[in-house]
Amino acid sequence: MFTVLDKSNYLKALLIVARIDKKLYEAEKNYIRDIAKRLGFSRDFYEDTLRTLLVNENIKNDPVIFSSRHIAELFMFDALELAYSDGRCGKEEMDYLAGMAKANDIPEERLNEVLSHFKGTSIFKDAG
Repeated sequence: MFTVLDKSNYLKALLIVARIDKKLYEAEKNYIRDIAKRLGFSRDFYEDTLRTLLVNENIKNDPVIFSSRHIAELFMFDALELAYSDGRCGKEEMDYLAGMAKANDIPEERLNEVLSHFKGTSIFKDAG
């Protein structure tokens, strides 16, 4: 179960993944819109956030800590899908995800399992 804080942190962490390479692609925006909608955020809020994301100094690139490891693992799947939505996942994005995993007590082996599982999906194959 997602708490209100988890929902906020989930969206924040996805926004960080999207902008960490200092570019914001339309595919990334669309992915974030979909997640933000499902999390219950208002359209005005996420559209304003997307519009100013690259220059927003209030969103720090620090790893976000979720209330449970389960939510953190769900985030990893969504974050990987987001990271590959522009056709590639760069070093900055992978470094951030590794930091997120560590901050949320996800062992490196589990992160590698998530990445391996993701690489077996059609999303990864379409991006490659």
